[in-house]
Amino acid sequence: MSDLPEYPHLALYIDGAWVGAENRHSHPVVNPATGETFAQLPLADAADLDLALASAERGFALWRQSSAEQRSAVLRGAATLLRQRGEAIARCAVREQGKAIAEARAEVAMSAALFDFYAEETKRLYGRLLVRPTGQRSMVTSEPIGVVAAFAPWNFPINNPARKLGGPIAAGCSVILKPAEEAPASAIAVVQALLDAGLPTGVVQLVFGVPDEVSRHLLASPVIRKMSFTGSTTVGRHLARLAADRTIRTTLELGGHAPVIIFDDADLERAVPLLAASKFRNAGQVCVSPTRFYVQEAIHDRFIAAFSERMRAIAVGDGLNPQTTMGPMANPRRPLAVSALVADAVSHGARLELGGEAAGEEGYFWRPTLLSDVPAAARIMQEEPFGPVAMTARFSTFDEVVEQANRLPYGLAAYAFTENGRRANLIADAIEAGMVAVNTTAIGAADAPFGGVKESGYGAEDGPEGVMACRVTKAIHLA
Repeated sequence: MSDLPEYPHLALYIDGAWVGAENRHSHPVVNPATGETFAQLPLADAADLDLALASAERGFALWRQSSAEQRSAVLRGAATLLRQRGEAIARCAVREQGKAIAEARAEVAMSAALFDFYAEETKRLYGRLLVRPTGQRSMVTSEPIGVVAAFAPWNFPINNPARKLGGPIAAGCSVILKPAEEAPASAIAVVQALLDAGLPTGVVQLVFGVPDEVSRHLLASPVIRKMSFTGSTTVGRHLARLAADRTIRTTLELGGHAPVIIFDDADLERAVPLLAASKFRNAGQVCVSPTRFYVQEAIHDRFIAAFSERMRAIAVGDGLNPQTTMGPMANPRRPLAVSALVADAVSHGARLELGGEAAGEEGYFWRPTLLSDVPAAARIMQEEPFGPVAMTARFSTFDEVVEQANRLPYGLAAYAFTENGRRANLIADAIEAGMVAVNTTAIGAADAPFGGVKESGYGAEDGPEGVMACRVTKAIHLA
């Protein structure tokens, strides 16, 4: 499997072996650009999951004793392999998830950079020595938490698995990874890179299956000591309840509905291209996508004109076409959901400036859409559209826009644009979000924590926090 053909044979990876479809149910893999099924993915049954749990338990006993140098070498080697195989991996991701090929290539690069960072972080798992009288010694250390159950969504089919695997492996844990069934080959490629870099048998298990069946089976097992999930708030609450039954530590990165605050002194020539690129990246199917645009009254109409012009230049099409800048949505559910939200907004008095309809005769394409003067009562101002839709509302004062930005139960990402330094500091402090970007849309990096507050979840991945989330603190007192 290490040669990575254009689209690889799909399999589970359990207890050191790739397991095919023999006597197992399967899940169709569909090309979002055409709507055609082109592969079948085997799904794990209860016996497979039990074998994965037993193997992960053995793998943890081995990997927790590994040296920082050994863990670093595996992660560094995997990063190198991802870069070497980048084009083949990116093409797989486009075929099964739909995004533009340039975005898929960037996703490979992001994953490799994350592994490189974690390779170094293995050497920075510091403790501390406490001050005690002569003859006594007290220290604080940390150790790997145990076997991690990790659940990754489909929107970043390369980077999400890398994020779920990198932190635990750097921390000395074993992992059972269940990625999204819609985009399996991307996750397989990430796992294969780790294996080819020397990761021992048992440290990683890769399973696919009926999501609720897999999560209930894994989280009911005493083997699992940590759970990491990225996805919707509804599913996150459900998994948190299952984890609570066994007091499993959890990291949850859940839904968002990112506000964008554009003050009247913002540099629109800089802000508009950044926001358009970020909003329509991956057809808007991004948890930190800028979505609710609050624009100060004096510049609202100017912003609409500039943003509309930028949107008209977006080339919608098959992600494998190098001219495409926005691919299809990932599955047939998304256009239907977006269509309902747009119709509701218009019925509440919003103005449809651009888009608002499906594109093409096949696949799951949707035209980039801009709604202006959207009332707060519209569903789309309450519910994350998770699609290529931007909506604006006007505001007049600082306090008013802070109230609007913070009124939802979500707090994942937020953006603000202003040329006033004092205002930049004030808005960064006032916004309730785990990540705030001012005069930029760059909100994620390998060395920075990624996570939210309120109903957008808790805990963080990436950065040192992503490793320490998989370790437990121990105080040792000697006399």
